[in-house]
Order: sequence, then C-alpha cells, then structure tokens
Amino acid sequence: MSLERLVVIMRRLRDPQRGCEWDLQQSFASIAPYTIEEAYEVADAIQRGDMDSLADELGDLQLQVVFHAQMAEEGGLFSLDDVMQRICDKLERRHPHIFGGAAESPGWDAIKAAERKQNADDSALAGVAQALPALDRAAKLQRRAASTGFDWPDPSGARAKIDEELAELDAEDDRERREEELGDLLFAVVNLARHLNINPEDALRKANRKFEGRFRAIEKAPGFDALSLDEKERLWAEAKARQAD
Repeated sequence: MSLERLVVIMRRLRDPQRGCEWDLQQSFASIAPYTIEEAYEVADAIQRGDMDSLADELGDLQLQVVFHAQMAEEGGLFSLDDVMQRICDKLERRHPHIFGGAAESPGWDAIKAAERKQNADDSALAGVAQALPALDRAAKLQRRAASTGFDWPDPSGARAKIDEELAELDAEDDRERREEELGDLLFAVVNLARHLNINPEDALRKANRKFEGRFRAIEKAPGFDALSLDEKERLWAEAKARQAD
C-alpha cells in the first residue's frame, strides 16, 4: 500500500496540468545526482547506527526509483512494474539453488560473469559503472581483471608498484603528466588495499573523519589562524595523542 501511495503521489507531481513545476522540469540526468546522494545518505545512516534516519533515508532512496520509473513510463520506455519484474527475475536467476532446483549455486560472481558473456560487450570489465566513486570503481575493475588471472600473486607486487609510481610522479614536471602519474599512484594504492582485503573507500572515509575530528579540535585554540605552522603541528600532535587514548 505504501509503495502504491508513493506512485500515486509521484504521478500527481508529474501531472502536466496540476503537477509541481520543479518536478515537471526534471529529467533522468538532473535527478541522477540526487539518486547518488540519497544512496550515500543511506550508507551514512548505517555507519552512524541511526536506524530512525535509515528508515527516512531509505524512503528518500525509494522515491528516486519511483521518480525515474515515472519519467520512463511517460516516455514509453518502461514502468515500475518492469523494474520490479527485472529485479525479481534476476534474484531468482542468480539463486538457482533456491529457486531453480540446482543442488548448489556456482556463486553470484560466476553467474554474473556468465551473463556478461552473453552480452555484446563480453569483456570481464563490462558493466562497471562509470558513475561509481573513483576508488570504488578502481577496486572493482581490479577485481574483475584479477578474476581472469591478471593479478599480483601477493601484496608485495602491489606494494612495489606504489614505489614505482611514486618515483615516476617525482620525476615528472609537466602538469598534465603529473596528473596522470598521480592517478596511476592512486590506482596502485587501491590495488594494495585490495590485496590487503581493505575497502579503500571505507579506509579513506575513516581517514577523513579522523582528520576532521583532529582539525576541529585544534582550530578551537585561541588565535589559531595567526599561529605558526610549528605551533599548529604541536597542537595536531596533541590532538592525535588524545584521540589515540
């Protein structure tokens, strides 16, 4: 009933005669950033353990699905029923041991790989969304490549690659080339994180929180802006020590 109510509300908001001017102006492209933002807010609520916010944010994310489906239906492309049908079919197809009578499942990744081979683009890298955060996309590309045997046998190879890329960055003075080398360095760091079984996006998110907490603490010092770098570094070290306690 709740989903049906949301669909009715969305149709009213998109009604050409009686709808909301802002909602009527939107397109897939203009709504996409909100869809991504809502997914991050869901993840943030989970990270904070705030279940009340999670219920709220999941509703916002559901709205994005209904919004896109409504625009698609208006254009004769597909409907919300089509969206639901496809995900139900996919779940059943990728769980043959539950819904198909198979003795066991070959595994989600193996089934997805078999499905990719049926597509026009049968590359192991096919379907890795361009809109993913760069760290997440790098890790996913690397995992896909590794599934074909293109991978370091242990973390030492990935670690050595970081030193190699850092040396190439240090040796470069052209801005565009330095940007390229920095990208290679970041890609190599993601590769090491993968070999260490660490999610690079999570690791950087935690580093961001740590930096933010320490900086917010030290900037409260009287006359902070006028302090020398050495004095600010001293405050930083003190904040770091307190955070470690």
